[in-house]
Amino acid sequence: MYAVGAETDRRLEIPGEDLPGSYSAAEFVFWYNGHPDYRHLKFDLNVEDVAVVGIGNVAMDVARILTQDPEELAASDMPDYAIEALRAATRIRRIHVLGRRGPAQAAFSPKEIKELGALKYADLVFEPHEAALDELSRAWLEKEKDPNALKNAEYVEKHSRVKPAGKPREIRVRFLVSPTEFKAGPDGRLTQVLLERNELQAGKDGSPRPRGSGRFEKLPAGLAFRAVGYRGIPIPGVPFDERSGRIPNREGRVLDEAGNPRPGEYVVGWAKRGPSGLIGTNKLDSAATVNAILEDFAGAAPRPRPPVQADPAAVEALLRERGVRFVTFDDWHALDAEELRRGAAKGKLREKFTDIGAMLMFLEEKRGR
Repeated sequence: MYAVGAETDRRLEIPGEDLPGSYSAAEFVFWYNGHPDYRHLKFDLNVEDVAVVGIGNVAMDVARILTQDPEELAASDMPDYAIEALRAATRIRRIHVLGRRGPAQAAFSPKEIKELGALKYADLVFEPHEAALDELSRAWLEKEKDPNALKNAEYVEKHSRVKPAGKPREIRVRFLVSPTEFKAGPDGRLTQVLLERNELQAGKDGSPRPRGSGRFEKLPAGLAFRAVGYRGIPIPGVPFDERSGRIPNREGRVLDEAGNPRPGEYVVGWAKRGPSGLIGTNKLDSAATVNAILEDFAGAAPRPRPPVQADPAAVEALLRERGVRFVTFDDWHALDAEELRRGAAKGKLREKFTDIGAMLMFLEEKRGR
């Protein structure tokens, strides 16, 4: 069962994308969440303007972290190194969240955008002319009757009439704009994002699609985060669709190059469906894969040969035989308890292990006792 998710980001494929100061949102999110592989990254937060390209929930998360009071974050499970960096980011004034489509097509959830509108230290600002729905979007909303899209469009239109309260920072959510180039200053670092204004036109299915208008504007930005989606990475020996960035499958059954199921191989989550949906959606999707497994082992499809070893201890025995260090579920409970203990001692929700070596050393010492 492959449950490896989608851990890298999609690229914009525009000039200047790899300039110093331009990062994937995934890198930033992993960094402030204490992911061991990303804890050593350094972000220059000593800028006034930050561009966040994308308009989904990841973009909302990035904007919120950059504008939330670090003292409120200090009681969370965020690692101390991230909190200290955010405390020092005193120059940040504006977060520009850039969406290529209109408010009716925004990928953020109604809950996420409302939380941004209630932040203590940042005003949420929309351009009134961008917040207004065009006739194509209105017709699409009426046809689709998507409750989240309706709520988003209503909230954006209403909030666009709210006068900013003069809070220390602003989150400026833009619609119908696409970055076409990241430009560097004399020092070679990012200083500006070139934007093209978009117009909406009906696609083949009638849904609103963005199209460049040929009108451009320049946006100051010393830092940019690309939040235009995640994609999976290949696993050696496992089929992979480069175009979609996921493991090819039918109802969770992994498919070979000829489109036939590979007996005994299954996939769940974002590696199966692509980077869409949150816990609820993927929970139902995983249940569908489990049903496929039950059908196959009841005789609906060829079973793997040789038969799967039913003894769970056989997995640990195999890992030991190969010299692989591993973490059991009991170990996970020990780590969880230790993180909570360390956090309580510092007045935090928990203090995460952000170094794999330190985590394994703790477990070895605990086993030795």
